[in-house]
Amino acid sequence: MIGVRAPVLVGLVLVAASAAAAQSPGMNLPPSVTAGTAFSIPTSGSGQAILILAGPGQVLRESVSLGQPVSFAPGVLYSAGRYVAVLAQGSATDSGVFDVTPVPQPQKLSFLARPSRLPVALPNGVSGTAFVFDAYHNIITTPVPVSFQLSDSTGKAQERTVTSHDGVAWTRMNSASKEGTAKFVARAGDVASTRVIDEVPGDPCSLTLIAHPDGSKVALQTAPVRDCSGNPVPDGTIVTFTEARDGLQSTVDVPIKQDVARVDMPSWDGATISVASGIVAGNEIRWEGR
Repeated sequence: MIGVRAPVLVGLVLVAASAAAAQSPGMNLPPSVTAGTAFSIPTSGSGQAILILAGPGQVLRESVSLGQPVSFAPGVLYSAGRYVAVLAQGSATDSGVFDVTPVPQPQKLSFLARPSRLPVALPNGVSGTAFVFDAYHNIITTPVPVSFQLSDSTGKAQERTVTSHDGVAWTRMNSASKEGTAKFVARAGDVASTRVIDEVPGDPCSLTLIAHPDGSKVALQTAPVRDCSGNPVPDGTIVTFTEARDGLQSTVDVPIKQDVARVDMPSWDGATISVASGIVAGNEIRWEGR
C-alpha cells in the first residue's frame, strides 16, 4: 500500500505547489519613468493585492486587482530618484526597483551671482552659478546648455555658453571698465534669471598734488582723482596729506569731495609735502613758503 500511495501524495504536493506558484503576485516594472508622465505597471496572478512605491520624497500605496495593469495619471509620480516597488498579497510578495528621471526641458533656474558689488576692470571678478530644474523642481542631471550674459551700463555685453554638469553650470567674467549697474542673465531653453551687479570705481590710479600759499598756511589739493579706467573715485575715499621738516611731521586724512581732496597745512619753509591714498602715492613738493 505504501508503494502505491507515495507517488500519488508526491503528485498532489507538486500540483498544489504549481497552483500556488501560478497564483503568486507578480509585476513587470519599467526600467525608468520620466517625472510627471503617465505610466502603468502590468501585474500577474489573481485576487486583490497592495502595491507600494517608495522613493525620494514620495510613497504611493495602491489597491491592485492582480492580472490587470496598475495605471498612474500624469503628475502623480514627480520626484526624481530610485524607487522600490513592492507588490504584496498576504505573505506572498514581489519586489523590484526602477528610476524616475527628471523632465529634460528646463523650467526653472536658481542663479547665484557674486559679488553684488565690485570695482571696475577686475579680471574674472564676477562669478555666476546656475542650477537647472524641471517643472517638478528636480535638478536636471543630463547636460543642458546654459548661456550667461553680463551687460554693463553702456550696453556692452560679455557672453558665455556653458554645458551643465550634474545640473550645475558656472562661469567667470570681467567687471566693466565703466562704473554703473550691470545686468547678469543666465538662460537655459526658454527660462531666464537675472541678477544686478553694482560696478563701482576702483582705487585711485595716480595722485597729483597742487600747493599754493594762503597767508600763514599752505593750501593743498589734488587734481581730480580717477581710477585706472578714468572713472571718478567715489566721494569719501580717504586721501592722506603729509608735511615733514627737521624730524617733525604733520599728517591729515581728508575725504574726497567732488573728485578732489583739499586741506590747509602749516607753511613750513623747507618742508616736504606728499600725498597718498591706500597704496597709491602721489608726487612730493618741496615747500619754500612762497
